[in-house]
Amino acid sequence: MTKASVCTIGDEILIGQILDTNSYRISSALNEAGIRVNRMVSIGDDGEAIINSLRNELKTNDIVISTGGLGPTKDDITKAALATLSGSKGYVENAVQLEIIHRILYSRGLDVLDVNRAQALVPDTCEVIPNHLGTAPIMVFRFDKDVFGHPATLYALPGVPYEALGAVPAVIDDIKAHFPVDDICHRSIMVYGMAESALSKLIEPWEDSLPKDIHLAYLPNQLTGVRLRLSVYGGDRESEERRISAELDRLSAILGDNIYSYTDDNLQNAIGRLLKGTGKTLSAAESCTGGRIASLITSVPGASGYFLGSVTSYAVSVKENVLGVNPDTIREKGVVSQEVAAEMAEGVRRLTGSTYSVSTTGLAGPQGDGVNRVGTVCIGVSGPTGTKTFTRNYQNDRERNIERFSATALDFLRRFIESELSC
Repeated sequence: MTKASVCTIGDEILIGQILDTNSYRISSALNEAGIRVNRMVSIGDDGEAIINSLRNELKTNDIVISTGGLGPTKDDITKAALATLSGSKGYVENAVQLEIIHRILYSRGLDVLDVNRAQALVPDTCEVIPNHLGTAPIMVFRFDKDVFGHPATLYALPGVPYEALGAVPAVIDDIKAHFPVDDICHRSIMVYGMAESALSKLIEPWEDSLPKDIHLAYLPNQLTGVRLRLSVYGGDRESEERRISAELDRLSAILGDNIYSYTDDNLQNAIGRLLKGTGKTLSAAESCTGGRIASLITSVPGASGYFLGSVTSYAVSVKENVLGVNPDTIREKGVVSQEVAAEMAEGVRRLTGSTYSVSTTGLAGPQGDGVNRVGTVCIGVSGPTGTKTFTRNYQNDRERNIERFSATALDFLRRFIESELSC
């Protein structure tokens, strides 16, 4: 199987100034194309470190993809390091990239400076894939077998995520033209409502019975739950997909409605699939989640077809005067209570005229209310058949609590709608 390494270059990644999203998205695209990523490496802005690190990666991988350090400023030193690594004797101007540079800068009302023109200069040892989304070209360095003991290719991409990810399809096409690529079959199911440890214990007999060549990975995320991914490397894709489907059928019988999707997905998309085209609508009343649930729901394309709106009722006065929560309920049961959550859900449903609604009231932290523990959330859902509530407690910091509250509310809503639609 063709092996690859993904390298990010820049001090800003190593000091945590920016989040490295390029590596995992490039790796995901390579995996889907049948190219197995063995390593991810981050390298600082040091010429010698760049050369040594990339040389080591090329020794053990067929393909190395680097991102970063190709900008017009003095701290962008990757191009010079690549010239040294590849034994370049000088630079040549790439006319296609120069024309792109002129077009991009002129379209922004900017002058083309010498530093911009210099980006079209590339080592004479490389091939160029034009970068139509930015000013730095994608450079391709091919090394014969006698250099690293096997044929190897280095692709140098810009660090800007929009440009780097935009270049990936062309890079994969080039890889397929020069290297053998095996089929990799991946299937995922999304599970919410179970801790990873409890999930592992429940499906242990099923997992133990998997064929040795079918690999299972647990990929937890507090907003989406646990993604269970089954993978088979090599073989015929059609037959392997049939084998994996059979295993997923067995797993479905164990997990039931804890599964909300059979693709890499999220809860807001699952709710969207339930409501799109049905004529049924949704609203939200949020206190402790501060609008996060509405934001997640409206991140789905087409959400305007079923989501009517929300009320962020942070203050007690808004709960009472806008949502119609009874002051006596708040006085007797407390703001953080299932009773208040129920009246919030019913109030926003009445206010908007929606078919379904979801509500949250709780304590994200760091302060408590003297009654409930920090991390407590009460969730309400309401629909044509009635209203349901429940309470959960998560011992996390404020931001993680808000994320868990929001995801748990979406999952509770998802199960509620599924049960109503099945009636």
